[in-house]
Amino acid sequence: MSDHSAFRAAVEAKDFAALEQTLAHDVHFRSPVVFAPYEGRDAVGALLRVVGEVLGPALAYQWQVREGDREVLCFRTEVDGREVEGVDLLRYGDDGLIAELVVMMRPLSALHAVRDAIGAKLAAL
Repeated sequence: MSDHSAFRAAVEAKDFAALEQTLAHDVHFRSPVVFAPYEGRDAVGALLRVVGEVLGPALAYQWQVREGDREVLCFRTEVDGREVEGVDLLRYGDDGLIAELVVMMRPLSALHAVRDAIGAKLAAL
């Protein structure tokens, strides 16, 4: 495996078409930022584009660990002047595509800022 997963490379390049291609057709996305899970490549891909607009400008991965079909990517970014620290928890399917993506963030004040910014962008769609 290369040093960086295709998912990480796509996020770092802000290439959301490539990012979407790393997702399985029946991918599941969960996060404390969204009320209900998102399911399917189209829905998750659209959401990740919005998340990328909110988190993307300052997002930098700090480290990653992969074991078997699981990968953890730790990131830092800034949203509305608040430092955000988070992890992307990935589970790969047998086809090598991401079957499950869970995003966790801290601190709570930053999580609220991310939730509000994503909510405003989704409402504008």
